[in-house]
Amino acid sequence: MKNKLTDLNNHLFAQLERLGDESLTDEDLNKEIGRAKAITNIAQQIVNNGNLALNVIKTKEEYFPNAKALPEMFSDVETVELPNDKKVPGRLKDGYE
Repeated sequence: MKNKLTDLNNHLFAQLERLGDESLTDEDLNKEIGRAKAITNIAQQIVNNGNLALNVIKTKEEYFPNAKALPEMFSDVETVELPNDKKVPGRLKDGYE
């Protein structure tokens, strides 16, 4: 999967533009509202997933700094080494940034 959070942001703004289209009939507007609700529900889950990955890395670095690996369910989360020997969340291997 190659989607990034910037793509999600673009989808959300595109949906906002569709909702603001004044040429929509009431029926079309109701369809767009339903679609917007579905998109925002999925978007919220993506954001929640990103927050979970970030919290896992923060917790590992704070409480288990010498651990060699994360639990298997978080094996797609990478960290990036900084010059000051700190590790920060880098990106998820599937493309989310």
